[in-house]
Amino acid sequence: MTDHPNQPSHASTASSPSPRIIDVPERLPEARYQLDPRAKSLWRAEWLISGTIMTGITAAITFGLRLFLFDYGIEWAVGITGAVLLFSLLNLWLSPNLRYRYWRYEIRADEADLQHGWVTRTRQLIPMSRIQHVDTNRGPLERRFGLASVVLYTASGASLIPALATDVAADVRDRIATLANVHDDL
Repeated sequence: MTDHPNQPSHASTASSPSPRIIDVPERLPEARYQLDPRAKSLWRAEWLISGTIMTGITAAITFGLRLFLFDYGIEWAVGITGAVLLFSLLNLWLSPNLRYRYWRYEIRADEADLQHGWVTRTRQLIPMSRIQHVDTNRGPLERRFGLASVVLYTASGASLIPALATDVAADVRDRIATLANVHDDL
């Protein structure tokens, strides 16, 4: 009474269901497109600003505490401020190159593939059917370097493709809007 010699009869499958076999597609290729090379200069400028602020705040706190609350040697204040400055300079030199090296994206007909991270590698596959809205953003530093970011909005949040050339960002935004069937009502 079995349909196939290796399968049990229908009477015995009711008590013990057979495992489902799921066909797994081939692994997706790595995303092909890199960000604009000016991204490294943008990220250096951003880190220079934040590193300068962080070093200044550290200096104000360590020297202020030394003057008003604690009586410790100036070597401690100089050492702590110097360590923060060294960390900032190291990050200014190293981080943009690594960040640029590992950032990739690709817009396919059915999904947006975003890969980034040099400590923790992240790969986001965002289905076009889930994208509700797409924008381009250009902050003051991005405008200075001729760059823009594309933001993909889904019900679960936003995802960003940073530091694309302005015309490339517009093309990517328009392609995603078309593929995701997102229409502007302007």
